[in-house]
Amino acid sequence: MVSIDLLGLLFLVALLAGFVDAIAGGGGLICIPALLWAGLGPVATLATNKAQAVFGSGTAALNFIHKGQIELRAAAFAALCTFGGATAGALLVRQLDSAFLGRLIPVFLIGFALYFLFSPRASDLDSRRRLGATPFALTVGLGLGFYDGFFGPGTGTFFAMGYVALQGYHLRRATAHSKLLNVASNLAALLVFLPSGQIAWPMALVMGAGQLLGAWLGSHLVLRHGTALVRPVLVVSSLLVSAKLLLDQLR
Repeated sequence: MVSIDLLGLLFLVALLAGFVDAIAGGGGLICIPALLWAGLGPVATLATNKAQAVFGSGTAALNFIHKGQIELRAAAFAALCTFGGATAGALLVRQLDSAFLGRLIPVFLIGFALYFLFSPRASDLDSRRRLGATPFALTVGLGLGFYDGFFGPGTGTFFAMGYVALQGYHLRRATAHSKLLNVASNLAALLVFLPSGQIAWPMALVMGAGQLLGAWLGSHLVLRHGTALVRPVLVVSSLLVSAKLLLDQLR
């Protein structure tokens, strides 16, 4: 049984994560540490994270589509490649030893905290396209899809940066398209994890409600004011929880 207090806390965590993820990506850096702190094992954490993340990325993507910010025809192949990559990544996670994942996750979290701390700020201006749509789908879509199925945090930001650097999109447009690819990867991973019984559904559904509200608010903020990278919360939360996980392993 999961306590009401814990579910309430996870709802607030997911609301913040959905809000941050819709604006800048990186919501997994908030949700994964929270689920580990709640007592889930590594595989159950990744599986539950995907179940609740579908609500957030789906809400943001639908809002961006409704506002005409996503070119569905142009992005369809990239979404398909992302779905395939995420399926492969999630299948690999299911085969790995959970103790190995427990040691790996803090390393990933610290690495991405440092990335968000020192990464350059992207521009809100369009630039020159450096890679065609098909090569982009086969490299960025497939590769980041695999990473998202395997682990996930920061994928939305990486997708957005890929669209900026390689497709010449300005940051608002890139953020919108990244949410569509996030939906594809989250859904693929969720379908792989479903038969495993590793998803903690009470947590996933409560957090999903928080994600839905947070993503709706965050995506509206992007549409009104452009995109600002929300770094401090990502950096502080991932570093603090990673330190706790590493200390637990040394005891």
